[in-house]
Amino acid sequence: MKKYNFNAGPSMLPREVIEATAAACLDFEGSGLSLMEMSHRAKNFQPVLDKAVDLIKNLFDVPAGYSVIFLGGGANTEFCRVPYTFLNKKAAYINTGTWAKKAMKEAQLFGEVVEVASSADKNYSYYPKNFVIPEDADYLHVTTNNTIFGTEIRYDIDSPIPLIADMSSDICSRPVDVSKYNCIYAGAQKNVSMAGVNILIIKDDALGKVSRQIPTMLDYSVHIKNGSMFNTPPVVPIYCAMKNLEWVKANGGLEGMDKRAKERAEILYSEIDRNKLFKGTVAEEDRSLMNICFVMNDEYKELEAEFMQFATDRGMVGIKGHRSVGGFRASCYNAQTIEGVQALVQSMKDFEAKY
Repeated sequence: MKKYNFNAGPSMLPREVIEATAAACLDFEGSGLSLMEMSHRAKNFQPVLDKAVDLIKNLFDVPAGYSVIFLGGGANTEFCRVPYTFLNKKAAYINTGTWAKKAMKEAQLFGEVVEVASSADKNYSYYPKNFVIPEDADYLHVTTNNTIFGTEIRYDIDSPIPLIADMSSDICSRPVDVSKYNCIYAGAQKNVSMAGVNILIIKDDALGKVSRQIPTMLDYSVHIKNGSMFNTPPVVPIYCAMKNLEWVKANGGLEGMDKRAKERAEILYSEIDRNKLFKGTVAEEDRSLMNICFVMNDEYKELEAEFMQFATDRGMVGIKGHRSVGGFRASCYNAQTIEGVQALVQSMKDFEAKY
C-alpha cells in the first residue's frame, strides 16, 4: 500500500533528495567513502556547503550585508542564542503557541521580555493583530508558522524595531523580504532537510551590539567568520539541504512553493469546510498552509478514533493532532503532493459516506 506522509517533522522529503542523500552515504562522489565518515575539511565537501549557502542567497534574494550559516542544535538552541546575541535590555515577543513561549522563556534569562500580543485566550486558534510594537525594545520576535496549533502569518511585518523570525516550519514555502529582518532562523527538518541542522540568515551589522561576552559556540560572528566550520558541521543534513534546495529551485523557487502550498491547502480546507463530520480549529484568515488542523464536529466526536484507523488503513501517516489540540493535523510541507492531499480528502469523503 502506498503511504502518504503528513508527519509534522521530521517530515516528508522529495524522493529524489532521499535517494541522492542515501547514495552519498554509501559512496560520496565516487570517493569510496561514505559522506558520514569523511572529513568535513575534505576538498569535495566544501563545494556542498558553498552551494547550499549560494542556493539560500539566490532563492531568498538575500541582500548584501547578510550572511548565511548552517549550525547544529535545533531551533531550541536559537531560542537561547538569539537573545544572547541581540537582547541588551528589552525584547518584544508575539506569543502564538508552544514554540513562541519557549523562545520567550529563554529570552527572560537575558533581559526584560514584553509580550506584545498573544492568542492564548482562544488556545492559539488565531494570529494576533493590531498590536503595538514598543519602539524602545531591542527587537520584535515572531514565530511565522505555529506547527502545533495551525496558524501562520504569510507576510513580512513592517516593524519600527529590528525583526527576528523563527521560520522553522514554513521556511522556503514563500518569498520573503529578507531586508526586513535582522535574523531569520529555522530548524531544517520540516521543510528543507533531515533533522540536525539549522539555517540562519543574519544581518552582519546587527552583531556585536550587546555588552555581554558571548561564549564562543553561541557567537554567530564566530560561525560566520569560519564559514559554518568552526566545529564539525552536520555534514549529511547539510548535503540533504543542498539537494532539497536544488529541488526547490528546479520547481519554481519560492514562488513555485507558495503556489503549491496554496493549491494543497485549498483542496484540504475546502473538504474540511464541506464535510459534515469535520471542522477546522483556526480562524479562517490565519489558517496555516503548512500544518492543517481539524477535529470532528461535536456530534461526531466519538468517531475520532475510528476515522484515525480508517485513514491509516488507506495509507495516511502522521495525521494525529498534537495533544494540545487533539483531532487531526495534516502537515503539507513543500514535498507534499497534490496526490497525497487528494488521498486524504477521499478518505474523509468515504468515511462521511458511512454515516
